[in-house]
Amino acid sequence: MKKNKIIFWVATIIIVLWEGVMPLSTVLFAPEYVNAGTKPLGYPDYFAYTLIFCKILGVIAISYLKAPAKLKEWAYAGLTFNLIFAFISHAYVDKNVGYMLSPIVVLGILMVSYIYNNKIQQHGQNKLSIN
Repeated sequence: MKKNKIIFWVATIIIVLWEGVMPLSTVLFAPEYVNAGTKPLGYPDYFAYTLIFCKILGVIAISYLKAPAKLKEWAYAGLTFNLIFAFISHAYVDKNVGYMLSPIVVLGILMVSYIYNNKIQQHGQNKLSIN
């Protein structure tokens, strides 16, 4: 069980840093670069702020231990859609392999977080049902 928690937290911390802390720090400390990733893809400026806001809410939901399971499911789904559409946008618009691989790698880490979150939850439910 301890191994599952360690794997979950390592993956989740990477997601929190990549999808939450980095975008938030861009808004706070370098706002001129907020839309540097979305503008070349043809998205309007407001889209970058909306995306950052949703990413921050998502990482809070997946990292908060007492968040309801349904909320965590929605957060994982939202972050998954974001990463899939980032891949598609880069594949369609700029065709840069590095830009296309980045969201796929992060998606893989997000999947590890999701799988191990479920393992931890199932173990907790099995533990409760044994007593």
